[in-house]
Amino acid sequence: MKILTIGMTLAMLAGTAQAADCVDGKSAKAGFVLEKPGIRSEFRPAPGGMIAVANKYESDSPQTQYLYAGLIEVFRDSDTGRLSMIPLGDLKKLFPLKAGAKSKTEFVRLSSKKAPKGTETLALAVKGKDSYKLGDCK
Repeated sequence: MKILTIGMTLAMLAGTAQAADCVDGKSAKAGFVLEKPGIRSEFRPAPGGMIAVANKYESDSPQTQYLYAGLIEVFRDSDTGRLSMIPLGDLKKLFPLKAGAKSKTEFVRLSSKKAPKGTETLALAVKGKDSYKLGDCK
């Protein structure tokens, strides 16, 4: 089994993101946009606990992602291919995240270009809460 590493899209954008308005827990439920030079990401709620993310890159084709609870990528589509991560367990049991919680979930990676080579494991260890600065927002 491979260990699956998942980073949050927000963490990738957090350092230099620019936002017109500061996003809080309430306004994030309606969706929001994060931008930095070369990339624009629009986050919108979707059914089933999913967050739909539309990424537009300056140099590449657009990309659509679906993230379970805004954290775990389960689907990605772009001109370069499609990827689905099928969980072999109940993702609902992982949330809400609480400090000290640890969990492991197995996935099968399905791609339009490659057959699956086994399962991958996502291991989560929740250390605590953290805040990120987005532009002028805290």
